[in-house]
Amino acid sequence: MEGGNIRKKISGTICILICILVLGACTGDKEKKGNEYQVYYISNSETKVEMHPYEMTATTSEAQLVELMECLAAQPEKLEYKAPFAMGFQVLGVNLEGENLQIDVDAAYKKLPPITEVLVRAAIVRTLTQLPHVSLVMITVEGSQLLDRKENVVGWMNAEQFIDNDGNEINTYEEARIRLYFADESGTKLIAADREEHYSTNTPLERFVVEELIAGPSGHIEGQFPSVNPATKIVSVMTKDGICYVNLDENFLAVVNNVSTDVSVYAIVNSLVELSSVNKVQILINGEIPSNFSTSTYERNLDIVISPEN
Repeated sequence: MEGGNIRKKISGTICILICILVLGACTGDKEKKGNEYQVYYISNSETKVEMHPYEMTATTSEAQLVELMECLAAQPEKLEYKAPFAMGFQVLGVNLEGENLQIDVDAAYKKLPPITEVLVRAAIVRTLTQLPHVSLVMITVEGSQLLDRKENVVGWMNAEQFIDNDGNEINTYEEARIRLYFADESGTKLIAADREEHYSTNTPLERFVVEELIAGPSGHIEGQFPSVNPATKIVSVMTKDGICYVNLDENFLAVVNNVSTDVSVYAIVNSLVELSSVNKVQILINGEIPSNFSTSTYERNLDIVISPEN
């Protein structure tokens, strides 16, 4: 992090300036006490991340957050690795509300190569969500939402969204057989479509399914039509205890091609419940459940599914 400065704002009520010393908590000779954490650094080749053990010295929640952010800005002992906050961009502010941590960075962040940017995100999120009072992390760029290469909003992230190894599989892809549900011509029924697709191991399969639904049917398959508004942006997708939480922007509610919102909802629900990790689905619009939704969580609905010949 250039200049080594982080402006930290907690819950919108406290605003303090934290000076991060390059030879601070993570590189100096300090008495070892407290709990052990893993700090994630990026290889000089920018091809992988690696976790380095670190003994926490701070005891309060706020001080622990500051200490780990110091680690993410300081040169690690292994010279073949570098700190994610020392990659040519600056942290402008940090805002913790509840268990949601927002980190605002300057526009230089956008200059990171795509793979490097994912590695930086992985290192930051996997390090900071180890704190018991931090569940989700969001990175914004000068106050604006961070977009991925497909122009989707990155949104809130947790550690489970990143591969659980040293990061050297960041560029690998796996083949998955998925079942997607698209609309029929009338827009009132769904038709199942099986696909074998390659997806990045850095993308949760649940998010990949939603991305493919938004992209629509492959080519011009007769009888299949988009079941989700193609202008829909993904805010976040995560699964916990069998429930997949899909957070979308307001475009999802705009009806296109006579496809009702209910049909769009069940296109997502039915497609996700095909995965072994998902039993139910909750759909949020910009973080909230729309008042016109009939329930907070949805289960599979095959009553509106028809076969292609119907």
